[in-house]
Amino acid sequence: MRLAELMPWSVAPWRPGRTWPLAAEPETLRRRWRALAEAEGERREALFGPTRARTTRSSVAPLPGRVTPTGRLARAPGPCPEPVRVLDGPFDTRWLLPDHRLLDTARPELWRAHGPASRYLLEPGPGGPALLATALLPTGRNPHGRARPVRPLHRDPDAADPNLAPGLVPYLAGELGQAVEAEDVFAWIVCAAVPGPGGCEIPLPARPEEWEAGVAWGRAVLGLLAPLDGGRPRLPGGRRPYVRAPLAPAAGAGGQEPYPVAYDRESESLLVGGGRIAPVPREAWEFTCAGVRVLADWVARRTAVGAAGTLEGLAPREWPQERTRELLELITVLALLGEAEAGRPPAAGPVLGEAELRAAGVLPVPAAARRPGPALAVREEGPEGQSALW
Repeated sequence: MRLAELMPWSVAPWRPGRTWPLAAEPETLRRRWRALAEAEGERREALFGPTRARTTRSSVAPLPGRVTPTGRLARAPGPCPEPVRVLDGPFDTRWLLPDHRLLDTARPELWRAHGPASRYLLEPGPGGPALLATALLPTGRNPHGRARPVRPLHRDPDAADPNLAPGLVPYLAGELGQAVEAEDVFAWIVCAAVPGPGGCEIPLPARPEEWEAGVAWGRAVLGLLAPLDGGRPRLPGGRRPYVRAPLAPAAGAGGQEPYPVAYDRESESLLVGGGRIAPVPREAWEFTCAGVRVLADWVARRTAVGAAGTLEGLAPREWPQERTRELLELITVLALLGEAEAGRPPAAGPVLGEAELRAAGVLPVPAAARRPGPALAVREEGPEGQSALW
């Protein structure tokens, strides 16, 4: 079965239009906002980075669920929006200024459905996992340059309206002879997804024991990729990575180039600039997503310095301590995912095919299921402070 049939509602990725509203640390965004607010006239417009969709004279409503000014940036930007964490590419957690005036195409329907228990599935493309999950709002950035749709697991902020084909959950419960929840279906999708020419394919098992094994594996991986309790994964004692030499620019580097990244197999050491972290399992170093080595790409994006005189150029020249904690956590997640991959249960038994789902009335999916959930019956502020009902 195609993923697009099992999870019918999808949202096209964001198009921010400019990179400076995203940064690795929230303080960097506050510095950039101050620089924008202090500039005037043409200088402010140049710093902003105008596009056909957005200029400092654009008038737009705030993002749903966010309270931000709606006055035109050319007049007065207002106070700095409180940065929020988002996923800006595979495993790349960053901070965003959630101001609609800064984003070319922000997909308000995605923000409207976002809540504390929200999760999303992404298809990163060939060269790694078929699917990724996240509890953060994803921007949809893809290292290949071809971003695929974002699939929310729920169509509402309260996680009460699962983004599944109507009738799928009771149908599976009847066929498998056991209780089935929407979260079980999501977990199975994470376990069983295989890439296909038209998107991910999801075989639906006919054997209860195969279903149970896949759901258990998928729930464990969802806990690593998209934890909802804020817990941080840990490797067993003796295998946890530690900083053996402080992370800093390599000797002789002027701080204007990305830190070099390498791996020493003999000592299981990750070499970042002039620093060293060990032990780092080989599985973590070799983990790729969308054809890109995750650890190397993560470091490169955080240590690249933007051009002087631009907002992108306002970024730390030194390696912040919080960045080290995030890197250690990423190494841990990648190592545990590598271990989990070795134990992924096979989907080799008989499957429930499209004919069976059509006979049960699960397919075809009604058009309403491919659209966002009902808008909340509350007023949202429109451009320039007007009232708007979305």
